[in-house]
Amino acid sequence: MPERWFRETLHPELQAGIRVDHLIHEGRTPFQSVLIFDNELLGRVLVLDDVVQTTERDEFIYHEMLVHVPLMSLDSPSDILIIGGGDGGCLEEVLKHPVRNVSMIELDREVLELSQKHLGSICGDAFDDPRTELRIEDGAKYLSETERQFDVIIVDSTDPIGPGAVLFSHAFYANCRRCLKPRGILATQNGVPFIQSDELSASADAFRQLFAFPKFYFAAVPMYVGGTMAFGCASQKTDASAVVKDVLAQRIKDRHLKLNYYSADVHLGAFAMPPYLRDLTA
Repeated sequence: MPERWFRETLHPELQAGIRVDHLIHEGRTPFQSVLIFDNELLGRVLVLDDVVQTTERDEFIYHEMLVHVPLMSLDSPSDILIIGGGDGGCLEEVLKHPVRNVSMIELDREVLELSQKHLGSICGDAFDDPRTELRIEDGAKYLSETERQFDVIIVDSTDPIGPGAVLFSHAFYANCRRCLKPRGILATQNGVPFIQSDELSASADAFRQLFAFPKFYFAAVPMYVGGTMAFGCASQKTDASAVVKDVLAQRIKDRHLKLNYYSADVHLGAFAMPPYLRDLTA
């Protein structure tokens, strides 16, 4: 049979291809298209609406940085909220901490079911952990209505197109602020700013208006085309960029974390940015 390639065109000027060595699933949910396949180099690959979401090979970089930077910035985070994250990788990383409860809100039930069936190397047993509270509903609507407060809110969203667009709005970020405990932290993914500069700038504008500590940090995730990936880390009372290195190292030890990308040095270094990124967040 002829080779099949998946070609991502998230940006009209660029195209990236991944060879489909073994097709696992291809179809549509009520919200989006879903493609899952194996690639010899990358392992299992999850694609939503023709955009790569995660691969077995590099998911640890994205999920460790999205999760451990905010959780390690707090002394004893216990109540965590995840918006999105249907592949379960974010949830699996959160549960490495001695948290009390993780509420995960995912809009698309079928993505959750497919992840549990086909992405076990990424989500592990996270969906079966007794600390996991799984809710199938609109995360933005939930935050606009709930009175609960959390130590950390993690927004593990798709790009601001389709069902993920509302998760980048000023109103959504304001509801996140309302639902955080006094020292709580909001963590977000903000795209690849070399290509998606507007995504980072818009979030930075909202963060400056809403939070005393509007911070951004960066990591290179190979399968997110265009260079460095941006993450947001905003809080009213906690400056995640200023945690003492020895404190971070001790927390890693106390929580018995064995990680492949995140470290105390990486945590602090990730907040350094070249002028072109500083200009986008100023």
